[in-house]
Amino acid sequence: MLANKTIKSQVEALREKINYHNIKYYTFDDPEIPDSEFDKLLRELQSLEAKYPELISPDSPTQRVGAKPLKTFGEIKHRIPMLSLANAMNEVELLDFDRRVREATKVDVIEYAAEPKLDGLAVSLRYEDGVLVSGATRGDGSVGEDITQNIRTINTIPLRLIGDDIPSVLEVRGEVFMPLNGFKKLNAIALKKGDKLFANPRNAAAGSLRQLDPKVTAGRLLEMISYGIGIVEGAELPDNYSEIIDWLGSLGIKTSPERKILTGINECIDYYHQLTEKRSQLPYEIDGIVYKVNSLLQQKQLGFVSRAPKWAIAHKFPAQEVVTILHSVEFQVGRTGAITPVARLEPVEVGGVIVSNATLHNMDEINRLGIREGDTVIIRRAGDVIPQVVSVVESKRTRNNKKIVMPEKCPVCQSGLVKPETQTVVRCTGGLFCEAQRKESIKHFASRKAMNIEGLGDKIVDQLVDENLVSDPSDLYKLTIDQLSDLERMGQKSATNLVAAIEKSKSTQLHKFIYALGIREVGEATSRALMEHLGSIENLIRAGKEELESIPDVGPVVADNIIHFLQQEHNRDVIQRLIFDGVTWPEPEVQNKIVAGVTGLTFVITGTFTGLSRDEIKGRLQSLGAKVAGSISRKTDYLVAGEKAGSKLQKAKDLGVEILDEQKLLKLLGSD
Repeated sequence: MLANKTIKSQVEALREKINYHNIKYYTFDDPEIPDSEFDKLLRELQSLEAKYPELISPDSPTQRVGAKPLKTFGEIKHRIPMLSLANAMNEVELLDFDRRVREATKVDVIEYAAEPKLDGLAVSLRYEDGVLVSGATRGDGSVGEDITQNIRTINTIPLRLIGDDIPSVLEVRGEVFMPLNGFKKLNAIALKKGDKLFANPRNAAAGSLRQLDPKVTAGRLLEMISYGIGIVEGAELPDNYSEIIDWLGSLGIKTSPERKILTGINECIDYYHQLTEKRSQLPYEIDGIVYKVNSLLQQKQLGFVSRAPKWAIAHKFPAQEVVTILHSVEFQVGRTGAITPVARLEPVEVGGVIVSNATLHNMDEINRLGIREGDTVIIRRAGDVIPQVVSVVESKRTRNNKKIVMPEKCPVCQSGLVKPETQTVVRCTGGLFCEAQRKESIKHFASRKAMNIEGLGDKIVDQLVDENLVSDPSDLYKLTIDQLSDLERMGQKSATNLVAAIEKSKSTQLHKFIYALGIREVGEATSRALMEHLGSIENLIRAGKEELESIPDVGPVVADNIIHFLQQEHNRDVIQRLIFDGVTWPEPEVQNKIVAGVTGLTFVITGTFTGLSRDEIKGRLQSLGAKVAGSISRKTDYLVAGEKAGSKLQKAKDLGVEILDEQKLLKLLGSD
């Protein structure tokens, strides 16, 4: 039986009521009806949807949980990158930040928007016409994991926005976290079941949000608080950040109840001390305060560095410190050959985390601290993350405490050790002959952000190296199903799947291949910059130091690391073997290519396009030597305008800026 208009209206009215009361309860902490009345409304809607299943819609309050478990997460590309924040670890660094902001904006006193820095996982939500359509993790800032099913289970995230001023597209950015009461309940259940306990609420939140089964996430009591926006279409934004957050709150998005507008850096420092005292009383963990320049105009003036905005900073709280015993020191070999001393400690809780190991960095640090095995030491979690030894309690030292001595040979392969004059790091000379480096280099090569060989986990790599089946990354492409199926816990089906995954990885991108090589200090951003400016692996091998240093993200040290790596014959041999074995990538466009009518000109992009995304248009223009700005001015040469171009189109007309539609742009780029 199909529903008539009366039933449809009844269902819509129920959904609107439930959505309203849900937001009042979870977002504003201001319930208007008792739980029993809310449950009654929800049961009534469930009954009608059961009777008329054709009325069920994705944004119905009954559909928060119910999707089938995923086999793996997909990816979502952020149209506007999700950047990280610079840190101020003390007042001196905070004052220096304020000085830079004032000098750059030529303003004597800056108005800041301040809010607690939640210790959780950054996410991005996309709403279309007020309905939640997707959710993604921050990932590497450019691409995140598609966690839409799990996001939908979080009650503080509305499935449908409220209010009259709803944009056609709204990207909300915020922090998903686990409140302390939820964390305690989760660990109490784990303890009762005999399962492993979560170390802290942040780990619990991250693990919960990345469950392939959304029903597991639904039981984890997660919440989200918004701290900003990404893409917005179909709405005029206010002139400052705090008003944008107020606007999000009016749409039903939860915002921080602790946020404040502060005038001048002295008020920021006062707020820091106030929140430091209040920190232990909050229902969630925070690890600092974020200050943002409130004026959007001043934010545009300040701009960005490669990975962070210049108009915001995170003022971190002092790390918590505890006393424990340093039982011994072991020397570990990293994938680049670095020998790192690691302190083995009497397990102790620091900031909610059980710590049994701490880095000692290098022998210079050991000598500076005067540490001996058996010492009583003070440790802290620097930035509430990395355990470090701060100092020694010398009054508790005994005669039996032993001095720590750097070994003369590599503890893994017995090769000699070297220490460059300008560095504090001691390195093994064994290279690929060193089993520790061999394993770690192959694990890095196969990792998701490198060659992305699905199923090639750490334990399998360990076995492949131990069984002498793999001595460098090129050997992976020679493995057979029979060889793999003989490994522990690897049957015929698993072996077949892994061989297929290795074969699939042959088709990659040049920047991922460069990153996969494991050149010291060459991360994802640097690998991408090398690809964009050099265009081929041959050009990278031939590049001299001066050419490398002219590339963004490549300084003298990184240039030396690249040259040193590629001067080694065995490294070039591995690269050639990988290419011979079929590893390929599409030829990227090189940024120094000169194109008449494009190179050196300034473009602004607005609206939506059918053939190319805005990011793709931006990338094409930049690869041809053009500049891409965010706002129209008299210096703008072209406005690239798609559908729903908005106010920028009118401003371009007012200023006499030439306007290109998608077809004219493609013709200009030679792609029509």
